[in-house]
Amino acid sequence: YFAPKLPLTRDDVSGYKMLENLKDVVKQNFKMLILTLTGERIMNPNFGVGLYKYLFEQIPSETLQENIKADIISQCSTYLPYISIKNISFETSDNSPHTAEYNTLYVEVEYYIKSLNASDILQVSVSENVF
Repeated sequence: YFAPKLPLTRDDVSGYKMLENLKDVVKQNFKMLILTLTGERIMNPNFGVGLYKYLFEQIPSETLQENIKADIISQCSTYLPYISIKNISFETSDNSPHTAEYNTLYVEVEYYIKSLNASDILQVSVSENVF
């Protein structure tokens, strides 16, 4: 076992559900980096992309998407240097009919884990209903 799976859930075998391979640990770490608001993490106030802060901005907006991309790339190079970003894309009601929900931001990041020689895709959505 490498790390507890978040959110924490009980498990009869090891007490809590655990991540059992490094690829899943990297994906969970990446997801936490994207969802954590800057300033939210104690003792590391610069950590986090804080995707929620972009939630009520104008979408689709080229400028907004470029800002989010730059933020993800910058945070990854600082806190997750063992991955490289291959592509970041966004789904909006304009380019995907199943994402017509208002106040929802969908981001898909294709990335490569250098030490594992493996690629993966992280899909994250945030909406106003989370808070």
